[in-house]
Amino acid sequence: MFNSISEAFKKAKKENRPALLTYTVAGDSTKKKSLEILNSISKNVDICELGFPHNTPIADGGQIQTSAYRAIKNGIKIRDIFQIVKKFKKNKYSKPLILMGYYNMIYQYGENKFLNDCKKSKVDGLIVVDLPWPENKNFAKKCKKNSISFIQLLSPTTSKARLKKIIKDSHNMIYYISMLSTTGGKLKVSPKKILFNYNEIKKISPKKNCVIGFGITEKTIDKLKKADGLVVGSAICKEITRSLKNRQNPVINVSKMVTKLKNKIL
Repeated sequence: MFNSISEAFKKAKKENRPALLTYTVAGDSTKKKSLEILNSISKNVDICELGFPHNTPIADGGQIQTSAYRAIKNGIKIRDIFQIVKKFKKNKYSKPLILMGYYNMIYQYGENKFLNDCKKSKVDGLIVVDLPWPENKNFAKKCKKNSISFIQLLSPTTSKARLKKIIKDSHNMIYYISMLSTTGGKLKVSPKKILFNYNEIKKISPKKNCVIGFGITEKTIDKLKKADGLVVGSAICKEITRSLKNRQNPVINVSKMVTKLKNKIL
């Protein structure tokens, strides 16, 4: 089960580097452009995260909120997100795709219908930010039955006892939030401290793939290369905003940016 995500990490480890994960908001700046961006970066990315636009986000900083606002303004719906995923999966360079969103949207859509549409569109994994452990246990089991990896979140404040329980219930990927902040902020914790916390997680379960997110940019990526994977999101959303403001093509500019990120981790 969950072979595509696991294989992406295996490939990165064979190349002696962390996996590169990117985050973009579905429908930013349009549905068409959103798909074009995914297609353009897929050659240089190991795993793609695609976010649900949401008007009351939990941890999304200004850059991701701006992206979400553009997508919502352009009328993006959950059914459109599944269409973007379906089309992306037909690209010969497509990579494992993780949807990142909110349980209240899944609940309104209908759990079973949502998971069925995930399966149909070949979604590989889910991150549900407002459904923490242990409240997510039943939903995570449903995901597993549908061969969808449910990704658990860990933070610097997660106790060791709780870490062990969450990791035990995790599937093939864990997401470590590097600092107490919203996305897109400057790295407020030293890379040394982040890696110390990260290594504590790996001691509990060395075989589980663990990625680090929040504060990862072209400047910080080099200092955290010991991780299984690194997630870059706000920096990409910022580049889309900058491109649109300057009347440039965000597809070309984001593709160039991701190429640089890939070269940084090699």
